[in-house]
Amino acid sequence: MIPLMKNAFIEEFETKKALSEFIMKAPRLSMDSQCLAFEKKFAAYQKRKHAVLFNSGGSANLALLQSMKNLGHLHDGDITGFSALTWSTNVMPIIQMSLQPAAIDCSPETINITAELLKKFIAKHKIKCLFITNALGFTGDLPAIRDICSAEKILLLEDNCESLGTELPEGKAGNFSAASTFSFFVAHHMSTIEGGMVCTDDDEIAEMLKIVRANGWDRNLSSDQQHKWRKKFAINSEFQGKYTFYDLGFNFRPTEITGFLGIYQMQFLEKNIEKREKNYLYLESFVKNNQDLQMINHAHISRLSNFSFPVICKTPELRQKYILQFSGAGVEIRPMIAGNMQKQPFYEKYPYIKNELPGTEKIDSCGFYFGNYPELTETDLEVLSSCLKKY
Repeated sequence: MIPLMKNAFIEEFETKKALSEFIMKAPRLSMDSQCLAFEKKFAAYQKRKHAVLFNSGGSANLALLQSMKNLGHLHDGDITGFSALTWSTNVMPIIQMSLQPAAIDCSPETINITAELLKKFIAKHKIKCLFITNALGFTGDLPAIRDICSAEKILLLEDNCESLGTELPEGKAGNFSAASTFSFFVAHHMSTIEGGMVCTDDDEIAEMLKIVRANGWDRNLSSDQQHKWRKKFAINSEFQGKYTFYDLGFNFRPTEITGFLGIYQMQFLEKNIEKREKNYLYLESFVKNNQDLQMINHAHISRLSNFSFPVICKTPELRQKYILQFSGAGVEIRPMIAGNMQKQPFYEKYPYIKNELPGTEKIDSCGFYFGNYPELTETDLEVLSSCLKKY
């Protein structure tokens, strides 16, 4: 069988060995120096000023929206657009933060929101925030989307959990917004078992993220930042300052295991991305020669860090045929992320702006995906390529 993923880590044996040695020698395992070192290393890699580490990608999403509310950038009831093709942890925080969710259609050609689709939506509905998902390593035309959001005073945030390493000529995916989130769950580009990150160039957002991450207090801030908060609220002693809570927060702190694994796995990240792109381009050549399947447009992407390989059939009937073809060959497959989010049971429980989603509905009814990762062998690729052929 070819599973969606084979290993928890890149270079799994070496990573587990190094982790076991670290655990035996570490003076403490709660959040400390390893987490801080990983944040600095990841920020440098992503080419953003700040990176704030969390215990999961879902926590990163929730903390980011809480930070936007704490800072006054968002308020209860603000209409918040999101990619209709996404994962639950991109949408649930919108509802949990008492914002009004609005699904924006995605194009089958890019499996993402495009500037044209965004324009069409905001012509009818005024949104305060767009929390966009860069799906499966692909993106829409992010520079144009950024320009629209800037002109319309829409707060742009990116869920880049599935597109770490993808680049456009104008910059890396995850760098077109006020802040972006990343996931290091075992099935993602790099693994810390669980773990997530928020990247931003905004000092105020980074500061608030650290407050939100740890119960609402200031312990993980710099001395100058602590002084600022304590002066604002007339906190005159270190004793009292350590137990003062300045704004709403959670306990989303990572452990030193997360930090250590992040640092260790980053040495393999570039090679991992190169192999994923090579696998994708090889398999894409078989899609190109199959009239049953639709090509995904990534001409605007200069480096494709593919998360999983999406298969979009021309019709739902063809989808069923190819599902049987893949399953019969022992290939594990799954639906396209969470499909049309407006059809999910949890989503229907809450007030939302109803929107027609023909593109997302086509992706949902005609698509599925299989895993793409560095451990795929030549034999695996031969099996996968044979499943992409028309018989």
